[in-house]
Amino acid sequence: MTAELVRGQNHPLDRTRVEIRVAAGGPVIAGVTLGDEQGRLSGAEAVAHPGAPRRTGIEVPRQAAAEHRIAVDLDALPEAVHRVSVLLALPTGIGGLTRFGAAAAPSVAVTGLDGTGIAGYTVTGLGAETAVVAVELYRRQGAWKVRAVGQGYADGLAAMLHDQGLPQAAELAAEIEEAVSQGHARAVPAPAPVAASRSEQSGAGTPGAAATGRPAPADTPVADGQAATSAAPAASSNAAPANGGPIDYRHPKRRATPKPAPAAPSGANAPSAAADGTPAPVAGDASGWSMEERLYNQVWGMFEDLARSVAAYRSASDFAESRLEQELDKALSDPRNRLGTAADVARATARDKHASLITQARAALDRDLAQLTAEADVVEPALPPALARWDNPVWQGYHVPQERPMALRLGDLHLPEVLDLRIPMLVRLPLERGLWIDSGPGSYVASGDPEREYGRRELGSALTDGPPDEAELGRLAMETAVAIAARLLAVHPAGDFAVQVIDPGGTAAPALAPLLETGALREVPPPGAQGVTTVLEALTRRVDLVQMAVRNRAADSLPPDVDTAEQLLIVHDFPHGFDDRALTQLRYLADEGPSVGVHLMMVADRAQCQEYGPVLDPLWRALLRITPVPDAHLADPWVGHAWTYEPPLVPKGSQVVRQVLGRLAEARG
Repeated sequence: MTAELVRGQNHPLDRTRVEIRVAAGGPVIAGVTLGDEQGRLSGAEAVAHPGAPRRTGIEVPRQAAAEHRIAVDLDALPEAVHRVSVLLALPTGIGGLTRFGAAAAPSVAVTGLDGTGIAGYTVTGLGAETAVVAVELYRRQGAWKVRAVGQGYADGLAAMLHDQGLPQAAELAAEIEEAVSQGHARAVPAPAPVAASRSEQSGAGTPGAAATGRPAPADTPVADGQAATSAAPAASSNAAPANGGPIDYRHPKRRATPKPAPAAPSGANAPSAAADGTPAPVAGDASGWSMEERLYNQVWGMFEDLARSVAAYRSASDFAESRLEQELDKALSDPRNRLGTAADVARATARDKHASLITQARAALDRDLAQLTAEADVVEPALPPALARWDNPVWQGYHVPQERPMALRLGDLHLPEVLDLRIPMLVRLPLERGLWIDSGPGSYVASGDPEREYGRRELGSALTDGPPDEAELGRLAMETAVAIAARLLAVHPAGDFAVQVIDPGGTAAPALAPLLETGALREVPPPGAQGVTTVLEALTRRVDLVQMAVRNRAADSLPPDVDTAEQLLIVHDFPHGFDDRALTQLRYLADEGPSVGVHLMMVADRAQCQEYGPVLDPLWRALLRITPVPDAHLADPWVGHAWTYEPPLVPKGSQVVRQVLGRLAEARG
């Protein structure tokens, strides 16, 4: 799986013989510099370039081309070499490009010799630069890593080599240009776009888990610093065109394998193109064997694209801030410039540059967001029930499925830069991780935070005025649990999924009403400690028996009273009614249950569980934490954004859950 890097990010190398593959929008020169621990070059012999393509452990191409392969054997490098920098430069008079910003952003991929992807980086944000240090391989404590650099130079190769401490930088740059000009007849033109889906490019990645041909993440974003389980994402597909135009939806990572174009529809249902000719987004425009899988992959691709677009914007904003500070310090370091008009001019110039950089970064982000918003507008209505919001009209035509889906929607995710664009949060089925719905005061963002206020508007009257108190949080947490349980029941064939509830205090009855009234929950949960014991012992016995039957291939020998349907256990009011034995059984179900179809959903306030000390820490870490009100606590596993999660609550006053469960009850009957 390939880790897609953003500027400044690093990734470990699991091998020492690698290939570095370069793809650009036109012919470029590719070279390598071999630096010491500070990145300084010992001399011209520390540079591999078209005029001297072979150095110890390194071989680079001899011509300018749109695609390159560089061979690197890290074990063969001299001991003094600690940094291997990959440089790209535009050749003079070949290809017609005078700056990197006039073509598609170059991309670099570090792969094994067999083509296995290790890490990739798309060098976005280039403008007037004619040379760039794309990535560097560096040695740290005996191990090698790759870092995305993306440092550009408007003054070309000479400036780049001089910056790395080479005294004869201008002479060597001229030598490289001469070597390239002699071989320009064999320069390779820019390749035609290859139609390949996002998921095909990444080799992994789907929101919550991967689809066919990719490891499937239980890989929802992870909460509170828990270890990520998602596959590495695909390369960024949202690089903004240098000419200021919109994003090209036909980017290879935004398209599935080409299909014959159908007859153009007419009328109100015809997809419209943008005024600039950009094709309109199409629902299901991703790879997959079925429409469900294509939509699933497309949603995950939207999630990846939004993460990378915002990461690029934040990186550019940070760069603008640091550059502003540097220029102000430089301008005011001379005492003669601290007073009078010179100081004012210096400050104004630095701030103007800062504002210009921020404006450019925001414009690129806005172009990406416009495309993603347009895509979301066509994808959301096309989602099947398992992936759709409760207010989606698809639930009005609900029919009991004949087979279970590949994934389930657990809510929505958004980032503060674009509050109105929500990406479905999907997890693969069957659930590999249980859920912890936090009902404590720590499960919401403080009142007054714009994310909190946005969430309040979206949930409408589900929240009372002012910060939710403990009772309201408990009610919302249980309603969230019932909404998720109802969805799980509805997307499985009749009789293939069942729900059990532990409610020692008997306080969950109002929230459980839809399940009880439709027969989805067979009886009111038994109260008290005895009720806890009864449910846990029955499920523990089921896990033990099914595990033994699976190991011995003796499923037919299971006792007739063992329900082989998948089970969801909702634990409410935890830890009330639990003793040490019950707690041990609960942890056993969390660890062993998912493999044999028993899944756990905790509705609890972690603060109230502190009396158990570290005993509950493994349980807490094993479950995916979600919240009953919007909260920015989920982190994606590659750029680490704090995503705001919104729960899948049913719209107030809607009877959709009762209607769906009623149809399911008819099918069971």
